[in-house]
Order: sequence, then structure tokens, then C-alpha cells
Amino acid sequence: MIELKNISFVVEDNGHQVEIIQNLNLTVDNKKFVVITGPNGSGKSTLARIIAGIEKPTSGKIFFDGQDITEKNITERANLGISFAFQQPVKFKGIKVIDLLRLAAGKKISFSASCDYLSEVGLCARDYINREVNSSLSGGELKRIEIATIIARKTKLSIFDEPEAGIDLWSFQNLIRIFESMRKNISDSSIIVISHQERILNIADEIIVLENGQVVQQGNVEDILPKIVGTDSAVKPCKKFKD
Repeated sequence: MIELKNISFVVEDNGHQVEIIQNLNLTVDNKKFVVITGPNGSGKSTLARIIAGIEKPTSGKIFFDGQDITEKNITERANLGISFAFQQPVKFKGIKVIDLLRLAAGKKISFSASCDYLSEVGLCARDYINREVNSSLSGGELKRIEIATIIARKTKLSIFDEPEAGIDLWSFQNLIRIFESMRKNISDSSIIVISHQERILNIADEIIVLENGQVVQQGNVEDILPKIVGTDSAVKPCKKFKD
């Protein structure tokens, strides 16, 4: 379980203080697939980075499975079982896909096991296992490889920051299928997705809506989605994606 208490995040902008997150309180229980949505500029991605430890809150406390992790950095939080997937996956020149999966798993997993993780995200292992994780891969391919590494880590909390960003429609359809599978097989872990795509919102156990850095709505899909469909918080996938 991740719990945020009275979290605020302030930045300097031309000599003025701008509050991105304002005294936010939020709890995500285990065994939940949660989607955080809201208009552009509402603080969604900032909140994701705060949970992962990329950004440090100006004030407030963060608890993970009852432990205060407010002062822990991203590496320490990763070791506790928190994974973070970026909007634009990181490229690793000189590192092969199989090596990245082994690093994620924290052990020298077999070739067969590596192939299984790639298969889970809809990639033919034979075509990808020995490829470098570099710019020769498309945005959709990089995204699926990144998700495969998170699956390999078997973490307690997986955070995906706008996973639909920069991928084509075909990759988006595969992304939905992967998330549906992850939700179906969720155990004692939890998943947080930052998104405003209606197809992703439909998968959620719970939707959290942010506006101006605050939680304004939180509840199950049946209660929340009808209220936000057609707004900036929930949009249908565009047929033209950058890839």
C-alpha cells in the first residue's frame, strides 16, 4: 500500500513560487489497478515522480507498506519494490534486451525465461532478445520492452507515466491487452497508471482525478468515468501517433 499525507510540491518560476501539488492526500491499496487522470497541468506526472522518488515533495510524508520512505531516493525505493516506467523509455546503447531483462530481474535468468517476458508483452523473442535497446527500436517496441522489464522485476508497486505517449495505434492496442492481462494477474502488488485515455480508464479498479494539484474525485470506474468522459480528463485514442 502506498499512502501520501499532506503532500505539496513547489517550484520556482521567474522568482515566483508555483505550487504544483497542494496538500494532497492519497491511498492506493494492494491488489489494485489505479488510473490517475486529470487535465493537462494538473500535476499527474509530478505526482508519479514524487511517488517513485525522482522528485522530493516540499512537504508531507510518503508511506510504503507502513514504512516512511519520504527521504528515500529512487534507488532505495526501487530496492523496496517500486518500479517506474517513463513516458519516453530510456535507450541503452550497447545493452541487449536480454541483458536489460536480467538486470531488471536481479539475477541471471535463463534465455527461456527472458523470452517468456517478451512474449507477455506481445514481442517475438527470437526477433528482439539480442537486439540493442537503442534508437533502432520504435517507440512502441521500447515501451513494450520497458513493461517486460517491470514484469521481470516482480515489484510491489508499478507506476506507468502516460504509457500511451509516443506510440502508434497498433502499439496502443497491444498496450491495452498487456494492461488487461496485468490487471487480471495482479496479486499482492498494485499498479498506478497516469493516463487520460478512455480505454485505459476502463480497465481500472479505481480512478483518481486530479485538478490543480489536488484530488477532486476518487472511486470505482462505474462512478467516476461517466462524470469525466468527454472532458480533458478522458479522451479517446487518436488514430495518429508519433512512432
